[in-house]
Amino acid sequence: MFVIKRFHPPASPSVMESRPLTRHGAMTGGTTSHSRHPNYQALSQPSHSSVATPGPSREPPQDALDSPVQFEDMEEAGPAHQITTNSSAANLAALDTEEQEFQGIGQYDDFHTTDWQRDIARDRMRHRYIAKKKEESVWDWIKSGHDAWSGWLCVFLVGVIAGAVAGMIDIGTSWMSDLRFGVCQQAFWFNQEQCCWSSNETIYGPNNCSHFFLWPEAFGDSPDGAGGYIVSYIFYVLWSLLFASLAASLVMMFAPYACGSGIPEIKTILSGFIIRGYLGKWTLLIKSLGMILAVSAGLSLGKEGPLVHVACCIGNILSYMFPKYGKNEAKKREVLSAAAAVGVSVAFGAPIGGVLFSLEEASYYFPLKTLWRSFFAALVAAFVLRSINPFGNEHLVLFYVEYNKPWIFIELVPFILLGIIGGIIGTLFIKFNIRWCRYRKTSMLGQYPRLEVVVVTLITAAIAYHNPYTRMNTSNLIYLLFSQCGVANTDSLCDYQRNFTSANTAIEIAAAGPGVVRAVWLLALALIFKCVATVFTFGLKVPCGLFIPSLAMGAIIGRLVGIGMEQLAYHNQDWAVFAGECSTGENCITPGLYAMVGAAAVLGGVTRMTVSLVVIMFELTGGVRYIVPLMAAVMASKWIGDAFGREGIYDAHIILNGYPFLDSKEEFSHTTLAHDVMRPGKNESFYVITQDSMTLDDVEQLLRETDHNGFPVVVSRQSQYLVGFVARRDLNIAISQAKKNTEGIVGESLVLFTSSVPSPWMGPPPLRLRKILDLAPITITDQTPMETVVDMFRKLGLRQTLVTHNGRLLGIITKKDVLRHIKFLESEDPESVLFN
Repeated sequence: MFVIKRFHPPASPSVMESRPLTRHGAMTGGTTSHSRHPNYQALSQPSHSSVATPGPSREPPQDALDSPVQFEDMEEAGPAHQITTNSSAANLAALDTEEQEFQGIGQYDDFHTTDWQRDIARDRMRHRYIAKKKEESVWDWIKSGHDAWSGWLCVFLVGVIAGAVAGMIDIGTSWMSDLRFGVCQQAFWFNQEQCCWSSNETIYGPNNCSHFFLWPEAFGDSPDGAGGYIVSYIFYVLWSLLFASLAASLVMMFAPYACGSGIPEIKTILSGFIIRGYLGKWTLLIKSLGMILAVSAGLSLGKEGPLVHVACCIGNILSYMFPKYGKNEAKKREVLSAAAAVGVSVAFGAPIGGVLFSLEEASYYFPLKTLWRSFFAALVAAFVLRSINPFGNEHLVLFYVEYNKPWIFIELVPFILLGIIGGIIGTLFIKFNIRWCRYRKTSMLGQYPRLEVVVVTLITAAIAYHNPYTRMNTSNLIYLLFSQCGVANTDSLCDYQRNFTSANTAIEIAAAGPGVVRAVWLLALALIFKCVATVFTFGLKVPCGLFIPSLAMGAIIGRLVGIGMEQLAYHNQDWAVFAGECSTGENCITPGLYAMVGAAAVLGGVTRMTVSLVVIMFELTGGVRYIVPLMAAVMASKWIGDAFGREGIYDAHIILNGYPFLDSKEEFSHTTLAHDVMRPGKNESFYVITQDSMTLDDVEQLLRETDHNGFPVVVSRQSQYLVGFVARRDLNIAISQAKKNTEGIVGESLVLFTSSVPSPWMGPPPLRLRKILDLAPITITDQTPMETVVDMFRKLGLRQTLVTHNGRLLGIITKKDVLRHIKFLESEDPESVLFN
């Protein structure tokens, strides 16, 4: 059993005691004395060590656990601890005043893990103080009300601003993507579709709009001729290179954190990790601009993933308007969880799917009030984006479709087959992409990120232009693949042998024409190109998402399977499985539905999302009758993917970057104990601070000689009973402010973590630091199973836990130690965990 308790130390020893301590038998060859400064202790048994690799299971020396600590006779402490008889008015004044308040306490350094329990306790204390004060005056009552609704106000503002930013990104992306093909004569800021709204042509198409000025026309060539094709090809490549190189330059010069998807880092931050600047204002600006440029360059990437990063940047910036969230990292993550839901809401027009995405994929800590606020913020964001109407179709996404044909039971077989294919493609994509990203990090290629972006863009544009399905915007391709063939659809995908007598004529099942056959071959080539290009594109130093390329690959596969099923039903209408539904002559198979199911299957195989993905796809189509096909395909995709590797693409990139992310979905099934993992190991020193017998010089020397993130505070070297835990950053801040603000603090001043000063006091004024001390650190015994310890770190959000034996401090286990131990047990490299 583990024990979570606060230690109540016995009476303090005399401040005259200052004996270095040595554990018997801890070093090879018997008792060894450490030649450290005489006023702090270096135990040679368990300690906080951030560099040692967890080794095989080892039993602590029995005499180190069961026998009393043995001491060598040492001379008494030096003059630093001798009480003098010379008192002064300044000393008395310092002792009579209250303990000093320190500014900036409770914050964290960059690339460090937060302590959730400590931050939550601080917020509860703040809340109790406000509740107590609100009865004293009207102003305090108003402040109490503001504190109560500030969370709702914050997420409301996040939703409003994120919706507006997403609308501007959608409009900018649509315009700049069309700029590769031409420009609107009447108003250059219109994209091709908006430019043609006032045209007299009855059917909208890329080459039948006289108001949109194609680039070959600038040179007097016909767009349909060989010269026009070459001119269009050159402009397409040049514009793509310009947009991509500009995006990479903006990222490298102003905001290096603006590259990539951002979701792996968002997941890590939401788990309690600090990455300063990753959610800052420069990252927000460059991510938004770079996203428009990168998508417009025609690279095999999307903007939906980066929109989650953009929304979280907005949430982080706005949280500083409310000190309740800005000054408390644990509370701030409630706002960031809601912001992640907002990002998916504006990306897909799926508010409910956004909330479920934050719950299932992004968030680490998701209490019920965060669920409500996430729902509210996603609702507000969707409403704002709908008001902007960036696509001009009264919907929140470009590829919104509606189906009205029911699916038949036999179609579950191809739907499940699509799920299997999606799981295989997702697994292969993850393996190849991680292998390429690892090569990029360890080779010369990583030193030339702009050159890599230019080369990938050049190859992508040079190849993509020749295939109409890779030349067009990926969102337009998905919309085309999702759509049903009707009277107004002129694409070769709908070249069936049908005769429409009117626009209201029912769509008949028919044989595929030559256009469909040609489209199938082009789509097959587009699928190969998309798969290969996305492997090399995801991870470039530009904003790049993975949702849209994954949806496109799955939609191509689904459309191909759907066309095959449609032709199978047409040529075999007398089969029992088709006899009832397909004998009427109407089209009983909807290839567009297969495209949607295939898109969900591949995206599920890549990300391993389930519930949130089904809801997102359901919100895209607006029909509840297709939930069963989606669920069947997504579950098949996840099962196949998990059979070859449990990590989705985002978890794989977290592991690749060495972030300290303890996945709550993984199970720990080993039988190790806490003493197998705790630090220090053998022949390693354990540094502690005594509560009332170390001078300021002693503590500063301890800080200079170590780089640990915190130190246990014990009663004395003899007892080793725990008083609390003090963070390194807080200790540095307190000492620095005390030297500036407190008169009489010198190197010989005692550092006290006690609640009172011994009386009479006749030495230099002491430095009282009890207010920065965590008096209730989480502790466990050395025999606690690591399965329990891992659950504590996951569910309590711990930064570290202290290990005791028979009430005495024995060692420490940090989150980094836990992650490295898991890596060791799984035969992976423990040194791949890079951060605390």
